[in-house]
Amino acid sequence: MSSVSDPVRIGIIGLGYWGPNLARALASTPGCQLAYACDLDEGNRARIEGRYPGTVLTDRFDDLLEDDTLDAIVVATGAPSHHAIGMRVLEAGKHAMIEKPLALTVADARELVETANAKNRVLMVGHLLRFHPVFQQLQTIADSGELGRMLYLYTNRLNFGKVRADENALWSLAPHDISLALALAGERPEEVSARGEAFLRHGVEDVVFGYLHFPSGLVAHLHVSWLDPHKSRKLTVVGSEGMAVFDDTEADRKLTVYEKASSPSRFDTWGEFQALRTGDVKIPQVPNAEPLIQETKAFVDAIRNGEATIASGDEGLAVVEVLTALQTSLEQRGAPIRLDA
Repeated sequence: MSSVSDPVRIGIIGLGYWGPNLARALASTPGCQLAYACDLDEGNRARIEGRYPGTVLTDRFDDLLEDDTLDAIVVATGAPSHHAIGMRVLEAGKHAMIEKPLALTVADARELVETANAKNRVLMVGHLLRFHPVFQQLQTIADSGELGRMLYLYTNRLNFGKVRADENALWSLAPHDISLALALAGERPEEVSARGEAFLRHGVEDVVFGYLHFPSGLVAHLHVSWLDPHKSRKLTVVGSEGMAVFDDTEADRKLTVYEKASSPSRFDTWGEFQALRTGDVKIPQVPNAEPLIQETKAFVDAIRNGEATIASGDEGLAVVEVLTALQTSLEQRGAPIRLDA
């Protein structure tokens, strides 16, 4: 393993859809050396051949596991393999960052977390938007009380896009939005429900509407689909004193804060009614940092510090718990599902 002054040596397994982006980010992260890039498919390996001098390209995963100088492995394979590969990484004594979702069952996700704890290894999950500087600014604003008490939030993650056969729109798209909702809420939902339909492929829902109810009274609505005329990546937060919108498709106005609120007033003649207040519209200045680089940098920092502060294994487990409850509701045509305390 590396000393404090040495670069953190990281390998990646999975060079299909998202893996090459992670490989680029790892190779560009200060204090990180992309030591290995692994994939069974020769064509996938060829896509990055020659890009990163010093990086070993291999189709043999054991090359990474058997290298005692390798500190960590990033798992960017398909979701069904996350648990099995992640367990091999942790059991080999290496830190792990696993793409979302952490696993496909609560039991598997929990086993990954427990194994990481037992091995004293860092476990992170690829909740990319938790590292988006715009979301982090929004969370700072919400935590400061500027928006007052959070009443509700809703997300849209829509596209006329890639239709998957091995996972529905809920598992493919909603982990992003669930991770943001849990971070803003600071608590787990107590009840969820979901409805969806499979229009393109039997048994694989391409549009899903989810509903989360939190103990504090906050509610969240999720709309995910890859069968939609709009490309939308939007999060709206409504509070008692203000509102905010994070729109990732906007070029120059990704975060907008509205001084809009409603407060009860009482008049002798008309009785009680709600007075609407409208103030300024603000577009906060947000650092222009690439979320993916921020994510890989956080992984390197977590390895050096011994703990992940954002997108930890515990957070990944919480998201899988919500996803599983939503899937159960989906299969029961929207029946409300309680989550264990």
